[in-house]
Amino acid sequence: MIDYEVRETNRQYWDGAADNWFGVTALPEYGVLCVTEDELHLFGDVTGKRMLEICCGSGHSLVYQAQHGAGELWGLDISESQLRNAKRHLASNGVTAHLICSPMEDECGIPAGYFDFVYSIYGLGWTTDLPHTFRRLASYLKPGGTLIFSWNHPLYGRVGCVQVEDGKLVVQKSYFDQSDTRLQLDDGEMLLRNYRLSDYLNALADAGFVLEKLVEQTDRATLAATEGLTDKMRQAQMFPLSFIVKARKGVR
Repeated sequence: MIDYEVRETNRQYWDGAADNWFGVTALPEYGVLCVTEDELHLFGDVTGKRMLEICCGSGHSLVYQAQHGAGELWGLDISESQLRNAKRHLASNGVTAHLICSPMEDECGIPAGYFDFVYSIYGLGWTTDLPHTFRRLASYLKPGGTLIFSWNHPLYGRVGCVQVEDGKLVVQKSYFDQSDTRLQLDDGEMLLRNYRLSDYLNALADAGFVLEKLVEQTDRATLAATEGLTDKMRQAQMFPLSFIVKARKGVR
């Protein structure tokens, strides 16, 4: 069930903090200290493909797709401030995209059965209704179309269950705790839910997707590092901080 109060709190946060996140976590990067698209090649050849980005933010991943030959580009974001930044960034790079301001859970005029790719780089976890959102995304794709997304690993982050304390990894709460966590950041407030990996995979299956790839891999440089290690790097050497999914819409 969509939680409208949580969604509105997060929309207000992104409207106020958009400039602080300009260009942060965008392709070829998928997330925190994890392998990149330059290594994974999950998209393959996107020449001429119709592509929709969910939670497009400042538009940096849309520019990346345009530079790799993508055809028609669309971007969706809940924040007007994010989309203003995206319009500016797209224009400065000579890229055209259809941008829509709407929550990802809502019907907003995006054409059905139209896209070769729907993707989201560190954005999809903001949904308050995972099964509903995956069904919505499936409706946008052509039969056989591809969904690619990344997000915080459920073990990591401000709502994850493993933290570093005095140089040790400490399980601070149950992996099964999915209650919303209220966070203060950038003089604003956000609410985050800690979905389990099984929540993502089961919701994908229920929406008619077939899993092609699940990536839980820290980048090689971090794994090999022995000096100047931060708490985040120590975590990443022990477990993934991000995960990436590639799935295909089933042909029915």
